[in-house]
Amino acid sequence: MDSTTAIRSATTADAPAIAAIYAHHVSQGTATFDTAPRSLAATIAKIDECRSRHWPFLVAEGGDEIVGYAYATQFRDRPAYGFACEDSIYVHPSHLSRGIGTRLLTALVSDATRAGFRQMIAVIGGGEPRSIALHSRVGFRHAGRLHAVGRKFGRWLDTVYLQIALGSGDADPPPD
Repeated sequence: MDSTTAIRSATTADAPAIAAIYAHHVSQGTATFDTAPRSLAATIAKIDECRSRHWPFLVAEGGDEIVGYAYATQFRDRPAYGFACEDSIYVHPSHLSRGIGTRLLTALVSDATRAGFRQMIAVIGGGEPRSIALHSRVGFRHAGRLHAVGRKFGRWLDTVYLQIALGSGDADPPPD
């Protein structure tokens, strides 16, 4: 990755670039099971939600261009899941294989730990090999596979779950 690429917190001004990156992955890939791109308003709402809940939402910025993004949200909405998060990470298609994903995900793991999460789960649609490899490089371990739970582009798709402990994980209880 170019030394001028920086990882920073996302702002709503980044929403158009984030929405465009996601739209590509929705229309061309199976890592997401969305079949329609997220609107600009929905992208702004996601950034605002993460910021208001003190959850990390990061962008990789190269020069004046957003080349990738990653964020963490609570894994499920029930209270007992409050210490588990799910990551989402997407890199601009013309910037793949440059280490951006590894830097973004490493920073996201660190920021999610600081936010108080103890476990991070990757839910990888289509069992995308590049996404599995990225998460494995950062230390995620295989946690399960759901067979043929999605259908996109005329084929059945699996979902692969990977997981990494954050901070002390389950070694001790979180603070009250």
